[in-house]
Amino acid sequence: MEDLITCVEEQPQPPSSLPNSWTNQHSDSAQRTDEEPKAVGGFVLVHAGAGYHSESKAKEYKHVCKRACQRAVESLRAGALAVEAVAAALVELEDSPFTNAGMGSNLNLSGEIECDASIMDGKSLHYGSVGAIRGIKNPVLVAHRLLSEAQKGKLSAGRIPPCFLVGRGAHDWAVAHGIPPCPAEKMATKFSLSAYKRNKRKMEIAEKMDTPENPMKRRRQSSETENGSECLDTVGAIVVDQEGNVAAAVSSGGLAMKHPGRVGQAAHYGCGCWAQNSCNSNPYSTAVSTSGCGEHLIRTMLARECSVALQAEDAHQALLDTMQNQFISSPFLASEDRVLGGVIVLRCCRCEEDPPSQDLQASLDVGRHRHAVE
Repeated sequence: MEDLITCVEEQPQPPSSLPNSWTNQHSDSAQRTDEEPKAVGGFVLVHAGAGYHSESKAKEYKHVCKRACQRAVESLRAGALAVEAVAAALVELEDSPFTNAGMGSNLNLSGEIECDASIMDGKSLHYGSVGAIRGIKNPVLVAHRLLSEAQKGKLSAGRIPPCFLVGRGAHDWAVAHGIPPCPAEKMATKFSLSAYKRNKRKMEIAEKMDTPENPMKRRRQSSETENGSECLDTVGAIVVDQEGNVAAAVSSGGLAMKHPGRVGQAAHYGCGCWAQNSCNSNPYSTAVSTSGCGEHLIRTMLARECSVALQAEDAHQALLDTMQNQFISSPFLASEDRVLGGVIVLRCCRCEEDPPSQDLQASLDVGRHRHAVE
């Protein structure tokens, strides 16, 4: 099942008075749940990733998306800001053995799990990110802690606090800041180990086919193993809180059989997620979360590009144009025979006397044959 599996949960808001509002009609794999009216408003949208999702596990994917939505909503009801609620949603997604994030992530060539994650706060515009981190069950918590620590200001001797850490340094920083390590044997699941063994056999077969007479066949099959749709499962979420603040986050175990140390779009600024509150130059608050082939999303900075498109009066058309011109037909991807990626986006406006109202919620997926599916 190739799709961008999503779930939406919205706390009651007054009807939007915007004349050009547009709401995406979700597919059967998406779920929307209206809660009983509460004093607190908010909006949560999560996804389990673009790419292949087994039909046999469709129910599990929907359940984990719903739980992630509910976790974020509970945080909002308790008075949390958007950035805290979006982190709560990601923790739920990372804890699922069915997603390619945190526990149960894809294994790399060495048979180890290295994760990427990032989070952005639209209110402060601060950003936290980790790449190729091992032995941490919830990488998004490290990214969130980096963001929080950066908001406190400079370190001793006037040093600038980090916003992006990788590898062993990221792991050690996380442990030093109270985030417990997780043994490698507990990070892998029977599903991820089975996929690793299967992909390893495919690569061994491809290597044997590498002959002087037919070198391209091996490269083609190797590419299919590395970039197959089953590997493209970056998870993410976007949230609006009761004050109208937006936040976005993503987490991923990366491509299956990736080279150790590889860092995907889930850790890169402007590529994995983006969140920005409205200001004088931007009339709308926007939040974006991406999923797909990290290298394609990095080279096009798709999250940032979609955020810019959302400021247009006709945001729907602007998004479609951005996906076509800045991603599918991007000159930066001209050498690729196919591009792989998807996004969930949201924009909202806030009137001075009224609570924030969401006038756009969208889910776009770019398929394997360079076409956009609305």
